Amino acid sequence: MKSSVSVCIVLFAANVFLLEGSSHLHSRKSSKFATVWGFSWQNCGKQDPAQLKTLHLSPDPITIPGQLTADASGTTSVELVSPLSVNVTLEKEIAGLWVKIPCLEEIGSCHYPDICDLLNQLIPPGQDCPEPLHTYGLPCHCPFKAGDYSLPTSDIDIPEVELPGWLTNGNYKVQGVLGSSDKELGCLKISFSLHSSM
Repeated sequence: MKSSVSVCIVLFAANVFLLEGSSHLHSRKSSKFATVWGFSWQNCGKQDPAQLKTLHLSPDPITIPGQLTADASGTTSVELVSPLSVNVTLEKEIAGLWVKIPCLEEIGSCHYPDICDLLNQLIPPGQDCPEPLHTYGLPCHCPFKAGDYSLPTSDIDIPEVELPGWLTNGNYKVQGVLGSSDKELGCLKISFSLHSSM
């Protein structure tokens, strides 16, 4: 639920949707069990300096709460420094049409002016990075140096979260654009199907 280039690139992939509003979700009690089916991803900025190279998640479906096995790798040819913005577009398939979901309580199609600041709120500076980032020496705060990043196969516990009432069963697409000073640094598209129950 937290992001970085493991979070901005590697976990940016798996979490571009879950990143939004994660601080709000942690403050609520869970009342739903959810499964995520058919998770897939692709880069959408072919010439961008920050690229996700690999991402494998299992099992399929992913259960929330539950345990996820993941491995990922990414690269950035430039240093990623604050302010580092993310524009998220969330769409749901309704009657065969893709409908953009607006930004509601910091979840949905939202603009985050500086995820470096969000990371500092989620993981206070001076505090160890969460697992499995800490084990593999991956950063969770800006700046992220230029270079290659790799997360070996790791088991990640997905905590109990309360999904917003409007986030109902269906097919979803998410696009996240990473940028700085009006320049696109990375772009990622994710698709999945959600099924939740009380």
